[in-house]
Amino acid sequence: MRINVDQAAVIFGNVMDAATYRKACDNKNKFVKKFGDDTRSTFHIKAVDAPVIGPRFGTRLVVPADEGEGEFDIYADAASQPVPPKTPRAFEDADGKPVVIGNIRMGYGHYRIAMAMASAAHAMGFTPYWFDLCGFPTTTCSKIIEYQNDLYSKGSRISQKSQLFNSVVWDPLNSEGFRKLSYNSSDQKVSELMVTPYQDLPEDVPFIGTHAWPSQAAVHAGLTNVVNAIPDNWPMALHLAEGSIHTVQTPSAYLGYKMLRGMDKTKILKPMPLGSLAYTGHYVDHEIVSNIDADCDRRENRVATGKPVRYLLTVGGAGAQQDLFRKIISQIMVKVEEGNAVLMINFGDHKDVYESLLHQVPVLYQAINHFDDFDEAARFAEDALDGDIKGAHVFCSSDIFSAVYTTNLLMRCCDMLITKPSELSFYPVPKIMIKHVGGHEAWGAVRAAEVGDGTYELSDSVEMGSFIEAVQAERSLIVDMCDQIRSANEQGIYNGAYNVVGMAATTM
Repeated sequence: MRINVDQAAVIFGNVMDAATYRKACDNKNKFVKKFGDDTRSTFHIKAVDAPVIGPRFGTRLVVPADEGEGEFDIYADAASQPVPPKTPRAFEDADGKPVVIGNIRMGYGHYRIAMAMASAAHAMGFTPYWFDLCGFPTTTCSKIIEYQNDLYSKGSRISQKSQLFNSVVWDPLNSEGFRKLSYNSSDQKVSELMVTPYQDLPEDVPFIGTHAWPSQAAVHAGLTNVVNAIPDNWPMALHLAEGSIHTVQTPSAYLGYKMLRGMDKTKILKPMPLGSLAYTGHYVDHEIVSNIDADCDRRENRVATGKPVRYLLTVGGAGAQQDLFRKIISQIMVKVEEGNAVLMINFGDHKDVYESLLHQVPVLYQAINHFDDFDEAARFAEDALDGDIKGAHVFCSSDIFSAVYTTNLLMRCCDMLITKPSELSFYPVPKIMIKHVGGHEAWGAVRAAEVGDGTYELSDSVEMGSFIEAVQAERSLIVDMCDQIRSANEQGIYNGAYNVVGMAATTM
């Protein structure tokens, strides 16, 4: 899909005013002065086996080529790889052809969604290529994203320490600031500086972006087969990448994006045109979707036989919410010591958060550590599916792939996932939703509560503590959520990743 207008000046037929366009150009120029403009330079890439997810679902990692290496042929590279095994999800004529998964390391959410796409692509018979725009450190593109990611992470952490900052700055920015169409105008201009890593990609290669920047840059680079997988349930112009097909996980998000609802407070906007938007369902890994019934059976059996309730607590990519974590851990550890609960905590790559909480909650010294050994963590998760576990277990890894994917493994063997309402809101596991960090996240909990596979957002530690006590006393709550997960699965609600890959593989 090609467009012949300046995406910062006109967005889906909506003309930006002169001041907005001038601001967008100024923002681009600010980054040019700070990091340069390498869009006219020659840049080549190559592919190597991806760590962690490479052996699991045949994913190739795109990295900068060595000096002197020529243009990369992704079709030839894919043809040289083992053809993925056929599954019931196999796509006609897939035959190991490449699907590029464009993503960025901004928190864990976009990485986890990218993993779901790679997993689904492999199950459908494609060769997934992991294309992380942060993985080309010498480029203007990576420098811009790293700079903005640092700002976002800092804002997330401050928001958890200052209620005033959260209510006056952070929550409004994440729910309303990023919602404005004028914000997309500025992003579109800046993403013109992100095209350099795309030089070796053929224009017709299927490309899935799990953040707007990879999708926007792909369109600017001339790619014609781009699918932009929108992560949030709250419509925001931040996620628009005109020239791509946009996909959303929920019907309400579809209607909000279709009408560009609330993206300009002064007027009603022209809607997104036919063919630019699709509802796909939740983005979930093949390994999780294909085991929904078996994993729900295991949870129901543990409830029926009086086994300890297994809680999995995740620490987000920004490492925020430490005070809330301290209270949750303290409460559940009492149940662990009584033999009525098991606690698993994935700190991701935030060892500093673990060390901080260790001083605040000394009982964590009793936990068994599973650090920087993904194979050992994977064995633990596999054994825990049908075996008994007890006590507390702490996971942490300096490798970003291990840090994110460990949660995917552990959620299959847990009874309740405790998480903020981010991308994990959409996963088929019983969920307890803690307070959101950014305002846009709140609508993830709304979706989980509507589907019935998770709670509404629990507003504070008191409400959280009350719900944990209710689960301990009335474990049928776990069974109830499993029933809703089965029902949603029968409706295809968790098939979003397969549907996105199928769309990308079908020429626009």
